[in-house]
Amino acid sequence: MPNFPIIDTHLHLSDPARINYSWLDGAPALNRPFTMADYNEACDTVEVEAMVFMEVAPDIEYRHEEIKFVGEMAAADPRLKGMVAKAPLEQGAAIRAELEQHTKNPLIKGIRRLIQDETVDFCLGASFIEGIQQLPDFGFTFDICIFHRQLANTVKMVEQSPDVQFMLDHIGKPGIKDGLLEPWKSDLKDLASLPNVTCKISGMTTEADMENWTRDDLRPYFDHVIDCFGFDRVVYGGDWFVAGLATTYPRFVETLDWAVAGCSDEELKKLYRDNGKKFYRI
Repeated sequence: MPNFPIIDTHLHLSDPARINYSWLDGAPALNRPFTMADYNEACDTVEVEAMVFMEVAPDIEYRHEEIKFVGEMAAADPRLKGMVAKAPLEQGAAIRAELEQHTKNPLIKGIRRLIQDETVDFCLGASFIEGIQQLPDFGFTFDICIFHRQLANTVKMVEQSPDVQFMLDHIGKPGIKDGLLEPWKSDLKDLASLPNVTCKISGMTTEADMENWTRDDLRPYFDHVIDCFGFDRVVYGGDWFVAGLATTYPRFVETLDWAVAGCSDEELKKLYRDNGKKFYRI
């Protein structure tokens, strides 16, 4: 375990009685409230200094209610320093008023619009690109959540938005369960060649065999991410509560520690703390 408090850049909290998440209908194990008390229990021996809430894909009409919900959670636990909110960026120029409104909420650091369930061409739609390109006007970053098959077009999306700071969630969700490395490896290298992209080391165990994964299954993916992005452009994310389907919170931290064994103390602090603090401005 790190011998210093870490920053978790990917925390989910939910309240299905208050906010509708249609996707949970297909995930009964997750279809219940997940509270800060649950998170604190899950962290166990891992000391977390600060967290960034990640939108939980609420139904579109509930996105503003989720922001209110997170504000209440942050008021109760000041370690919750920021959030990445949901916004329908495919509205293009029409999204400006909503983004302007978000600037009044100091918790909101960035925007995520899930791409993973869309077609491989969705991220190249003209209106979507237009929406993304407006984010720097309001000081917001963009979290990219995709499956590996969408990675090649994601590179093209990022190339069209050089002024946006991007975070690739869950290392692009490679096919770990099937041991797939290409074309994920080549596409990730292309993405890492763009200086405005940081990679979040998170969500890997749910892309592996959730009941039987080993740290050796994950090793080639850890190694390639570090090789491509280096320790200056990687951050840690817990992906709790979704990651609970495949791992305990301490087990993933221990696995990541093992994967980067031999790195310097400075590099370890960049991964677990400093880079996330800088990217999300907390």
